[in-house]
Amino acid sequence: MNLNLFKRGISLLMLVLALAATSCNNQDKPEGPQDPRLEKLELQDGFTADHIYSPSDGGNGSWVSMTFDNKGRMIASDQRGALYRLELPPIGSDSTVKTKVEKLEMPELRDSLNAKVEIGYAHGLLWAFNSLYVMVNHRADENAPRGSGLYRVQDNDGDDSFDKITLIKALNGEGEHGPHSVVMAPDSVSLYVVAGNHTDLPEMDDYLLPKVWQIDNLFPQIKDPRGHANDRTVPGGWIAHIDSMGENWQLVSAGYRNPFDIAFNANGDLFTYDSDMEWDFGLPWYRPTRICHVTSGSEFGWRTGNGKLSPSLPDNLPPVLNIGPGSPTNLLHARNAKFPEKYRNALFAFDWSFGIVYNIFLEPEGASYKATKEEFLSGIPLPLTDGMVGPDGALYFLTGGRGLQSDLYRVYYTGNDDVDGEIKAPELTEENKLRRELEAYHKEAGQEAVDFAWQYLKHPDRFVRYAARIAVEHQPLNGWKSKALAETDPEIQATALLALARQSDASVKDQLFAALLKTDVSKLNEDQLLHTLRTYEVILYRMGQPGGSLKSQAVAALNPLYPASSTAVNKELSKLLAFMEAPDVIQKTLALLEKEEDNKDSEAMTGISDKIMRNPQYGLDLAGMLEKMPPGGQIYYATILSKVKSGWTPELREQYFKWFEEAFGYQGGRSYVGFIDKARQMALANVPADKKEYFSSISGDSLLSNSGTDLADVQGPEGPGRRWTVEEAAPLVEGGLSGRDFERGRRMYLASSCNRCHTMQGEGAATGPDLTQLGTRFAPKDILEAIIEPSKVISDQYGATVLQLENGKSIVGRVMNETDESYSVSQNPFVPDAITEVPKSDVVSTKPSTVSVMLPGLINALNEEELKDLMAYLIAGGNKDNAVFKGEPVANAQ
Repeated sequence: MNLNLFKRGISLLMLVLALAATSCNNQDKPEGPQDPRLEKLELQDGFTADHIYSPSDGGNGSWVSMTFDNKGRMIASDQRGALYRLELPPIGSDSTVKTKVEKLEMPELRDSLNAKVEIGYAHGLLWAFNSLYVMVNHRADENAPRGSGLYRVQDNDGDDSFDKITLIKALNGEGEHGPHSVVMAPDSVSLYVVAGNHTDLPEMDDYLLPKVWQIDNLFPQIKDPRGHANDRTVPGGWIAHIDSMGENWQLVSAGYRNPFDIAFNANGDLFTYDSDMEWDFGLPWYRPTRICHVTSGSEFGWRTGNGKLSPSLPDNLPPVLNIGPGSPTNLLHARNAKFPEKYRNALFAFDWSFGIVYNIFLEPEGASYKATKEEFLSGIPLPLTDGMVGPDGALYFLTGGRGLQSDLYRVYYTGNDDVDGEIKAPELTEENKLRRELEAYHKEAGQEAVDFAWQYLKHPDRFVRYAARIAVEHQPLNGWKSKALAETDPEIQATALLALARQSDASVKDQLFAALLKTDVSKLNEDQLLHTLRTYEVILYRMGQPGGSLKSQAVAALNPLYPASSTAVNKELSKLLAFMEAPDVIQKTLALLEKEEDNKDSEAMTGISDKIMRNPQYGLDLAGMLEKMPPGGQIYYATILSKVKSGWTPELREQYFKWFEEAFGYQGGRSYVGFIDKARQMALANVPADKKEYFSSISGDSLLSNSGTDLADVQGPEGPGRRWTVEEAAPLVEGGLSGRDFERGRRMYLASSCNRCHTMQGEGAATGPDLTQLGTRFAPKDILEAIIEPSKVISDQYGATVLQLENGKSIVGRVMNETDESYSVSQNPFVPDAITEVPKSDVVSTKPSTVSVMLPGLINALNEEELKDLMAYLIAGGNKDNAVFKGEPVANAQ
């Protein structure tokens, strides 16, 4: 069943959540007034939260960015509107002290532009140099004529009203992957800006990352089948350093998908929180959200579609921490917070999707850091957008985005630990100091730089080795080309020739191959071999096949190594040998394909189970994937073979194409089916014309929709649907139903995958409640309300529980059993028998989740007649002889 149907299925999986609660309205309620916006927050011990203001309640939009001015006032921006200035009540104020909110309007500028919004739509705000810097993320229109770019807003006459707006640089990009944050540099005299991968990189005055980037991936390219980012290419999302006037722009780092924010730690090292591509769940190129250490000239390997570089490859850098699925928004360092020292040395990373603020604790390791995470606060739902430490030392944060309910909160420490002592920055390691020395040569410096950096091309620390290579690449080519070709140390050679391949052209192709072939690859350790194989790949990608006998020599050198014991090495060897048409690459790769299993335990799957019940939309996609986990390694090798043209036998093709039909049976992200089919189509292009129909048939073409991006939905709704509300849907059924179409109602029921989780008339699964008697217990309007607004009322019988743990983490799931020693928690409604045992000694508190695991509004695909027939089928409990399918109207059940 395709992903959309899979989602709709879960809406009926927990259909009785709200319905069962209608008979439990006399539950005990806590005494006294309760603010649900605070009740849902999970905080660390010793911290208190205030709800300060609701922009949505005030009709001021949904806020996504904030800063504080020099008078301690907050300035915030509506995602799709104006800027606002707030005077906040002090900590501890009486509830009668209200937040003062002022919309920032500049009438004299409006007159000249005839604009309703002088400036706004900001994803980034910064008060610096007695000015407000505004990163506008918006396509200019009549309502707001200032389009995407960085602006400086000033008050020149000192009347506390802005009167001058200066465009520093226009940027071509908008939307959720457009230009984002602007932050102060550690030197306090310059700025850094960050933008997502849908923002064109403007011409820079200087490039710390040399401007020679290419895709550099021999993996057969498949762009996203649903069209996301298909027109985007390297270098992806980027980070730049600018002076305060914006007159000089320097590219610092690139290769990201969509980092919203950046932050410096106490040592002046820069970090960002990059996003994942949730449509890639279950595919071998999926990369989780991650914390990256942004060093000079760094590249982090984002490529569109399936072309993302593995973090193990030497010409891009690995993250310091994989966090897992989510939607990163804000990142800050809390050194100025009035918090215990533990928190003042941490990064705070905001996840919009799952409503979590993580503490990221950094420990120096070599030239970079290793990191651990802990939940600082969370809430369900809590769509976090921005946050910062205020002048009073409290953490302020916003929720909202995409037009959602927007709120402003404050979190402050009320415990007994010291919050005023001076924090000590972690001591720099010798490798960190060395990396910084090398980064000083990320400019043209001549032979001095080459001589200094060369020895470090073999340094065991990846960040040092990377910085050394970038230093060499910045120097004139004629000063180190011959040195690279003559190098005999295999470790230095691989890195030096990689640099030469990036900086040179095809005229040196054969020289590069000849130099590499001098190394006996059979004697290299895994790390050295990966570096050498990557150098081969970059040369082949940029310059093509080698001439003369060099190709056969390269195949002869590499082929005996394949297959290896290392998965990383096998992936590189399979790309190279397939590209160079090694004689037995098909047999060897198919053998690997048969051995590979799912990637449930891979690093990319970090933290997935615990996200399922935190957000119905994203979490239930994860639930489906974990139920039928795709075999990531198999998908990788199958894609490799899709471009191999020669060496096939009928038996090998039979084995290969039957794999595709099996692959369609797994559950992944939204683009999973489309990626598998694109690989299948590429493979079919290499089949003889008279055999194409046969191999297409055995590879599962009958399972696919016409678009090839989903499995065939032969019983799905015709639509057109709408965004149904209870008020719109209820009148269709409140007058009674009669003469409905039983078969269409049944098709809507099956198309929604209800039978996967529920029993009706003795058929289906028993994960959820039996629906046979649904219509005898509840009125149609009650059923509709439960489907459209499932979180309005949640039965204790089916609700999830939030367990707050001593280690700062929390677990969300259904408590299936409780003993004196532990809780048994089910976190995946599709695999209810997958139980996590949580010792009670680890649990600080428990409370009911305020969000149903059932997706809201999943009848939106249905038109009016389909909705009536589905409701008739539910009311009838699947009985075709029920009166709703006859000619006489049937009164509503009570």
